[in-house]
Amino acid sequence: MNIAALAQQFAEEGYIVVEDFFAADSMDHLDSVIRSYYGDSPDFWHNDEFLEKSYTEVVPWFPQREGNHDFDAIEQDERLQQLTAAILGEGWGSQYCMVMFSKQGTAGQAWHQDCPPDDPSRHNLNRLMYTSDIVDEIGGQTVVVPGSHKRGELPAGDPVGEFDDQVVLRPKKGTLVILHGHTWHRVLPIKGNYRFSTNYRAAPAGTPDDITDVCVYRNMRYRFSDSSVIEERVA
Repeated sequence: MNIAALAQQFAEEGYIVVEDFFAADSMDHLDSVIRSYYGDSPDFWHNDEFLEKSYTEVVPWFPQREGNHDFDAIEQDERLQQLTAAILGEGWGSQYCMVMFSKQGTAGQAWHQDCPPDDPSRHNLNRLMYTSDIVDEIGGQTVVVPGSHKRGELPAGDPVGEFDDQVVLRPKKGTLVILHGHTWHRVLPIKGNYRFSTNYRAAPAGTPDDITDVCVYRNMRYRFSDSSVIEERVA
């Protein structure tokens, strides 16, 4: 693994994909832990207004906050730490580990930026781990617009409309996807029984802990801390 080359690619594209980064046995264990936690049909966590306006139907779980240590080894992986440092610089910090579960027949996630791009230097970093293959039969592919982390605010418009330069990612079991918080991205609808990924969020030194409190969608800005739409956006 050429860390310098990956960090340069990330700086240009706003995302990188590294296949076979995590060991299969570790993925099998975490896959079992996640499936056991959620069961067959977990309840949605967000309120109805968010679900209706955001086209984002996910059930989050923060295992480490609940004292679950199964996910610690991935976060402490030396290669992941080195790659993160090459991307974010010295003094970067971990934020939290979040599993995102989507049910069959749900919308996935609409286009969004994880944090406002008003200050290009302030952003989070998504470090996504996949414990099973994301294939077309299951759905839930991640879609990104390369280089969009340098293009400012996600344009107002159709929350699930397509961009001409979008790229569809189909991560496999053990894949690491690293995604800039300002990169325009979405998740396609879920066709299979379920789809989930695990996000080890991090941020550069000096980044506020609440950097991801406000999320930018094509039709609104939403603040999670008080479950409110703080800006309606119209094309």
